Amino acid sequence: TKKLELTYTEVLRADGGTVSYRYPLGIGRNLVPQLGTVAGRFRLTATQPIRTVYSPSHEMDLRRTDGDRTITASFEQAAGGEGRDVQLVFTPSPASVGLTLVTHRAPGEDGYFLLLAAPATSAQPVEVAKDLIFVLDTSGSMADGGKLDQARAALRAGVATLNPADRFAILAFSGDVRRMEDGLIAADAAGRARAETFLAGLRPSGGTNIHDALTAAVATLDRSERPKLVVFLTDGLPTVGQTNIERIQADVAAAHPGVTLRLFPFGVGYDVNTALLDGLAARNGGAADYVEPKENIEVKVGRFFDRVTHPVMTDLALDVPAGVRLDRRYPTDLPDLFSGGQLVLVGRYTGSGNGAVRLSGRTHRAEQTATANASFPARDDGNDFLPALWATRRVGYLVEQIRTNGENAELRDEIVDLGTRYGIVTPYTSALALEPPTATLDDRLNQTRPSDAGRRNRAESAPAPAAAMRETTGEAAVGLSKASRAQQDAAQIAPATEAAGRRVGTKTFYSLDGVWTDAELRLHPDATRPETAVRFGSDDYYALLTRLP
Repeated sequence: TKKLELTYTEVLRADGGTVSYRYPLGIGRNLVPQLGTVAGRFRLTATQPIRTVYSPSHEMDLRRTDGDRTITASFEQAAGGEGRDVQLVFTPSPASVGLTLVTHRAPGEDGYFLLLAAPATSAQPVEVAKDLIFVLDTSGSMADGGKLDQARAALRAGVATLNPADRFAILAFSGDVRRMEDGLIAADAAGRARAETFLAGLRPSGGTNIHDALTAAVATLDRSERPKLVVFLTDGLPTVGQTNIERIQADVAAAHPGVTLRLFPFGVGYDVNTALLDGLAARNGGAADYVEPKENIEVKVGRFFDRVTHPVMTDLALDVPAGVRLDRRYPTDLPDLFSGGQLVLVGRYTGSGNGAVRLSGRTHRAEQTATANASFPARDDGNDFLPALWATRRVGYLVEQIRTNGENAELRDEIVDLGTRYGIVTPYTSALALEPPTATLDDRLNQTRPSDAGRRNRAESAPAPAAAMRETTGEAAVGLSKASRAQQDAAQIAPATEAAGRRVGTKTFYSLDGVWTDAELRLHPDATRPETAVRFGSDDYYALLTRLP
């Protein structure tokens, strides 16, 4: 065995201050059937601080040193995965909040964009005074498996992250609601000691009065300009007081008129109502998460506190050059920007033009604006990962709409179309992996054809997805909620699978009867198009590669 080391120099493409790098790791499935474990480590060094770092291909672990001028990005891919080129996008900038914009646009179509925003690590000491309310379920079921002890430890850690200028409150509930204090108190040494005493005295007993607990919590907030966060932990369904899901959601929203807050529910275990928790988060500017039985509440909630207790900019708004209109962007509502975090916004755009992109928001008693010169072109062949990334988030959004509001043919067909076109596993297309090997080409095409016949075939042959969408409690409901959220927040495109097809640039191909078939033909099998046979190694073959690399 010999080790061969190659050293080379490459000039990277920079566009509007954004640098793109691709490491050719994609070797082709016909050359090496299966890869072993693949790990990579990149060291980025710049003369200016590196604000945003992003990989659409691999989830990276980032380490910043030297005032953000040096960043180490590493990844590890388990054995058996497909070889994908490693892509990195980064922006050196002296600004306190860095912005990066990348685009992709085929001729004659709407464009795709990705906007990244990240604050400098030096922004950490700039604290924003905030109000935070903890709402903790202490019903009898919280005694199981030490759940209350873990939740108590998680809230202690959350209180410890607060600054003396912050205010907070703790409400414990079972059949009734118990307050630590009548209102918000300062997060100073005396306030933290009061929290420790209150938490130590909590015992699990009684039912679950979610309605009164949450309405009391949000009514505690005033109209100050402080960021307002409500953290809600429960392990059960509403059993006491108001139990109607829609009424609970409406009453919580009505309890804070004119007050903007972020509500973050945590469902502990599987005996929770995902429709309730997801709806509460969606209607109150937050996000729901779930702690499964095998997970530790303290660790899961502790990571949340690490992420959100240092807001750098809140109440974000985005302005783009005149003549450009953003559409179907995800997340639909801009979240707050936290120290050590990064905003990843993906969407479509119409029109074209060059000019300033401005991200404005509120800091402690002041307004702040981050600006970058950007271009929304009429054509851009680069960043071909963007259509699949946008489609992944779009599918997550559509699935959530069905889970919240019920299924209809229009949403279902769009999910099938996007899942098939971009090779995305969805509740409506994942069943394609289970096709019998004797299925004919027509049988397979009919299962995903967006036509009346196709809709009938799907309704008759695969009723399971619709039934699963209606589940609101249990392991399957929690899993579907987490999968939907993961797709809505996706920062990397999922690796292709045999069932989900193979991606080449912006195209997806499926192996049907031994022929790699474009997803467009799978979606529109009746379309008549000319067929040209190209012999491998011929002049026509190389001409085709030159024209469509």
